[in-house]
Amino acid sequence: MIDFGLALRTASGSDPGAIPEILTKASAVLEVTDLVVYLIDFGQSVLEPLPDRAAHAEVAGTESVTASMAGRAFTDQEIVTAERADGVRVWIPVREGSDHTGVIALTLPASDGARLHACAELGLLAGYLISAQARCTDLYNLYRRRHSMSLAASMQWDLLPPLVLHAGAIAVAGLVEPAYEVGGDCFDYAANGSSFDFAVMDAMGHGLGSAVISSLAMGCYRHDRREGRPLDTMHANLGSTIESHYDDRSFATGLLGRIDIETGDLTWTNAGHPLPLLIRNGRVIGELACPPTPPWGIGGAGPTVATECLEPGDGVLVYTDGVTEARDRAGQDLGIERLIDLVDRTASDLLRPERIVRHLVQSVRAHLQADPVDDATVVLVRWAGPPRVS
Repeated sequence: MIDFGLALRTASGSDPGAIPEILTKASAVLEVTDLVVYLIDFGQSVLEPLPDRAAHAEVAGTESVTASMAGRAFTDQEIVTAERADGVRVWIPVREGSDHTGVIALTLPASDGARLHACAELGLLAGYLISAQARCTDLYNLYRRRHSMSLAASMQWDLLPPLVLHAGAIAVAGLVEPAYEVGGDCFDYAANGSSFDFAVMDAMGHGLGSAVISSLAMGCYRHDRREGRPLDTMHANLGSTIESHYDDRSFATGLLGRIDIETGDLTWTNAGHPLPLLIRNGRVIGELACPPTPPWGIGGAGPTVATECLEPGDGVLVYTDGVTEARDRAGQDLGIERLIDLVDRTASDLLRPERIVRHLVQSVRAHLQADPVDDATVVLVRWAGPPRVS
């Protein structure tokens, strides 16, 4: 019903900020009115509206992720509808590939199956348009900011991959906090054929200095990964790279992992980082052990490459010490035991990793009753089992 080819051709020659107008024109055949595009803010707490400059309409207000119809569509990744006097209001998830970008809200004269199917495809179109156009404009980045972001946080967000990926047998989700002040934490991943690589890093200190260390570490990691180097070589190179560029014993802790997508074999190294948790059947069955090296930048012996044979449905939860060391107003740390309890109460096999990660980060916020003083990062990787042979 919607001419997606025309929409893509229109976008290729349009103002990068004109996506609401392009979507409105593309969906005219559905008799759509009052279309609003919302983007999720960096803190993953509210949906911020994009202004439709063509219509010169009053800009819609923000929508809460936890207490609105738009937030429900975003969280559940399902279309939500509500009967209105002027038709049916529809909220549609917007995705960039697997990553959750935001929500489209619009009004239809009726919500028959064909129209709702077209609306779902409109959400996919919006995600790809935003992904492409965000490379040549700052507008979408700025609309996601609820307030000013520190230089260190801006650098860190530019390092991060999409927060969510679903790619066949692998699903991964991650979040970093506090979103507008984060400095030293970062993570990365890459699905490369039969292997899935991931890394979590936590640079010493706070602010700009730690962001620079993270940038150097992430650049070294990506370079070696793309050169096809084994984990122990990547681990050693990370340490020597940081050590050669600093003479003040600057360092970063971290973890490098690789999953064989065909077999579920996990190999990983540890540079002075908290041990990851193995989740099976919705419960933490233990920590994954690996003799650590000193943090990258401090020297020491070569790494041990640990192995674990994952079972279908297993999840590996990696976190930085800002999670377990999150301290409430009474001075009590969250701690590993409470983190495991939170995971056990949250990590249902029926929930996607992004839902689990969001719940865990919200629990850390609730424990603190404020943003973390230290960076807090949570990454969950789940292996579904051997790919099916068609």
